[in-house]
This record gives sequence, structure tokens and C-alpha cells, in this order.
Amino acid sequence: MSTQQSQTYQFQRKIDTYASADVVVLGGGPAGTAAAISAARLGKKVILLEKSGQLGGMGTLGNVSVFMPIGNVTGIYRELIAEVMTESLPKHHDESIAPQYSPFVLRHYLNEKMKKEQVQVIYHAEFIGTVKEDRSVKAVIVSTREGLKAFEGKQFIDCTGDARAALDAGVPYTSGREEDGMTQPMTLMFMMQNTGKPVIPLLPEGCYRYEEIADLPQGRRLYWEQNNDGTLLVNMTRVKGNGTNIQDVNYAETEALKQVFSVVNYLQRNGFETYALSHVANQVGVRETNQIQGLYTLTEQDVVRGTRFADVVAQTNYEIDIHSPDGQKTCDERKVDGYDIPYLCMVTAQLDNLLVAGRAISATHVAMSSMRVQATCFALGQAAGIAASIATDDSCSVRDISIEALHRTLSSQNVIFYKKATAH
Repeated sequence: MSTQQSQTYQFQRKIDTYASADVVVLGGGPAGTAAAISAARLGKKVILLEKSGQLGGMGTLGNVSVFMPIGNVTGIYRELIAEVMTESLPKHHDESIAPQYSPFVLRHYLNEKMKKEQVQVIYHAEFIGTVKEDRSVKAVIVSTREGLKAFEGKQFIDCTGDARAALDAGVPYTSGREEDGMTQPMTLMFMMQNTGKPVIPLLPEGCYRYEEIADLPQGRRLYWEQNNDGTLLVNMTRVKGNGTNIQDVNYAETEALKQVFSVVNYLQRNGFETYALSHVANQVGVRETNQIQGLYTLTEQDVVRGTRFADVVAQTNYEIDIHSPDGQKTCDERKVDGYDIPYLCMVTAQLDNLLVAGRAISATHVAMSSMRVQATCFALGQAAGIAASIATDDSCSVRDISIEALHRTLSSQNVIFYKKATAH
């Protein structure tokens, strides 16, 4: 923040509508792509707005190209595994898998998938603001390669990861730990390739020379090499800060890249002497920013006790996994047996035609650390796309849709729940 007296400006202009749709989805990560597909399959005209040039979110842009095990491989997520990672497809939905994949193949797959599903994808379209009318969002304003454009919709699904549209439209939110607002740190993912011959370790000027595991940013070695193509996927950088803070992100982008080269150098001297740096993610990966305050907030107790909800939309048994927000080289990891995420975590009290899917749903800091992974976001997005379609068909608010109809349609789209509650 500037130390000078801050000046505020009123910024007004007329903006042309570029397109209209039944369902407008903001953000093309796992939640957004699944929401777009599920709504399109119900005959809805869908527009998917993505701020970058590629779909897949952190799986492609952030090179977080391994799916964490969630214990329920079902719906659109299962379909993706079947079509892109056939060898990883489990026989039964309630088996855990954690496949490593190519971010480039997934990026291409999602492009082709959207064409097949007749979803209109607008790339390089960054959310700017909402246009509201009473309790509804009428349009979103987006920065495009042709300048500012408006996109009108009957229903909107915020899958930005930061709840950008929801916050702009006045939905209250929390950020980080309850006691101090600190969020999980950021990580820049990268890949190394086995060249089959010794490589000369590289250490650019200004980088660190790590000698021992204790020197490493996370104080541990964390990587995957599950396939037979010599690709090593590395998750070993760590930068403290909040991914929605300008200064924090500015620092993280440069500091994390410095750490990448430093970790590469360490690995080339410690067991990976034949590996060369082959790919660095386009941007630093952000684990946690904003959580909306929805009609229900998923809690640590829900996760630990395995709470079941009558309005379940996603299920997971992924562990509580909190990378230390205060910069320590630790992780709070606690196994969980499995729990439900209820529909009301995606619904706001303020708006009748907006849902939030993905990691920004209504959840506490600890609960979010378990529900935030990509596979769960696919499940949340698929449910949101169906819910938005039902609200359109029934001319009702997203809050008032029939949960029975939601579950029936989820089932028709091959979603299987391990155990369904009748009440909570």
C-alpha cells in the first residue's frame, strides 16, 4: 500500500454486452470446468470465462499435476481419469488414487472437451466487477483482449478460487486462520527430466545453496515420479503470504523462482544427478485466500467426526493438510475417515442466482485445508452446474432448489455417494 494519501476515483463508462448465457462460469479450473460441463449437459447455454490462456487451473497453470487421493473417484472427475489417465482408473468409485499427469495433455483435453460439450470458452477474460439488480447478478464486467465487455447470465457460478465475483457483489468472507488471518503459504511447482546422463548442476546468481534437508524451504523432500517417462514433479518451494495481496504475490513470484533454482541445484547434487530442469509453472500456486460466509460453514469438527449431510454434494477423505501459515517448515497433517460437503456451503444469503464452487466455499481454515484439493473441486463444480440449471428451469433461487432433484441429476451424471445421510 502506498504511504501517500490514497486518492479514490469514480470510474464509470458504458460497456457493451459481448454475450449472454443461461449459466456464466467464472474461472476455468477444476470447479469451473466441471460446472460448465454439467450445466451444458442439461441443455443450458454456458459461457466459461478464464483469465489466462488455458483451462485446468492450478493443475495446468500451476503445474500441480498430481491429483491428491480423496477416496471417491466419481462423476466428471472419474470421466477425466478414464479418458486421460486410463491406467489409473480404479475399479470401484470408493478407491483412492493419486495419479501424476502431464499438465500439457490435460490442458489440450479440456480444450477439446469444451468444444464437444458446446461450452463457449472466453480466454484472457479477467473478472472486473458485477452488475446487480436487487438480489440477483445481472451481468459481470470482464477485461478482454477487446477491452471491457459485459457478459449477461441467468445464473452465475464463481469458481475464481478467490470468490472474486461473490465478494464484489457484497458477500461477506473470511480469510486464513481465525486468530490472525494468516493463510497457507504459496508454492511454485516445477518438473525435472531424467536425461540419462550426468548434468552440470546449475545455480544462478542470487540463489541459495542448500546443503541439508533442514535447509530446504519446507524442511523436507516432496516429489513424485510415478510414470515411466522420467518426469519428476517437485513440490519443495514455500513462500509465506496471502495470494490476494499485491505485495505478497509480487514477492512470492520472484522468491519462489529463486527457490526453484536452488532446490534443483540441491537435487542435482543429492540423488538426481542426471535430471535437468524441464518446466516451471507459469505462476506461483496459491493454497488459500478467501472463504465466503455461506448458509453453512464446513468446520474442523465436520471433517474430523465424518459428518454426513442430507444435502451432500461432494465427499472426501483427504487429510487435514495445513502448510504452516507463519513460515515454519512444518505441516499439520491429520488423517480423516471421510465426510460430506453440503450444498449450503456454496450458497450465499445475499444473492439468488450466484453459487461459489471450488476452494472458496464456506469453510473454516482447518476444514478448507482438507476440501481444497482439485478432485474435490471437480465434484463441487459439477454439483454447482446442476444446481444452477435446476434454478433456471424452476425459476427459483439457488437456495430453494430441490435437493432431491439435485441428487437425482448428479446420479444421472454418474456421481455415486458412498453413504448418504437423511438429516444432519
